[in-house]
Amino acid sequence: MHRSKAESVFNVFNHLFLIAAALVCVAPIVNVLSVSLSESAYAASGAVKLWPVHFTFRSYLYAFEDKLLLSSYWVSLQRVALGALINMFLTILVAYPLSKEIREFRYRTWYAWFLFFTMLFSGGLIPWYLTIRELELMDSIWALVLPGAVPVFNCILLLNFFRQLPKELQESAFVDGAGHWTILWRILVPLSKPALATIVLFTCVGHWNSWFDGLILMKRPEHYPLQTYLQTKVVSFDASALAHASKEELANLMAVSDRTLKAAQIFLAALPIMCLYPFLQKYFVKGIVLGSVKE
Repeated sequence: MHRSKAESVFNVFNHLFLIAAALVCVAPIVNVLSVSLSESAYAASGAVKLWPVHFTFRSYLYAFEDKLLLSSYWVSLQRVALGALINMFLTILVAYPLSKEIREFRYRTWYAWFLFFTMLFSGGLIPWYLTIRELELMDSIWALVLPGAVPVFNCILLLNFFRQLPKELQESAFVDGAGHWTILWRILVPLSKPALATIVLFTCVGHWNSWFDGLILMKRPEHYPLQTYLQTKVVSFDASALAHASKEELANLMAVSDRTLKAAQIFLAALPIMCLYPFLQKYFVKGIVLGSVKE
């Protein structure tokens, strides 16, 4: 189809703007990677921009020698795997009945408002902590997973997506003798891949980036999730620990510098999510507008 001159000019400027916006978003990540792969002297002097200066993997080798970093990485991987599985299972189970009409589920509105109320008001930090402590979940992976097992926002997104699917599919399945369980897992869930992929991405990023609950609920550093560990190392660096370091540890720190080591740890923390996103990106554009169109 022939395009007008104005439309062609608009498309050119639109593409240039989007490319510039993408570069602005990518530049900080590239800078962190470049700093982590540069010699400590050049990184400390600020000479590193978007390309490593005197390329070296020394910071990463030193980072992988940190047993607490590796253990916190493993804790975060467990948290994301368990958290995403539990969150998605419960989100689907909550969203399905709430997507029904009132004539099909009489108390749908009451339950929906009850869940929505929890998004606006909470019991507070102290009751939250005391509840987890009384349930004897402290210092365990379940303390990081179970308190947020039902993400209400995701439930609302998914129930709106379920409501957009043709009702005739469910009605014909009922006529053929299918029950609610069959309709949910064999019809609605396969048709909801964009919504589910988007919610999986939100859930994984949320679990991976969470650090405050690990700081409150974990008693031992080896049980910290990765972001909590990085908060204690990168944000709240304790210089007094250098007084107890061995000569080899001090030599390694001088070789890699605090800045290159922090850059390596930060990039390692962001790497899993950057690897996950491309696999879910094809669903993201459609899934991000869940529930925005009403019939």
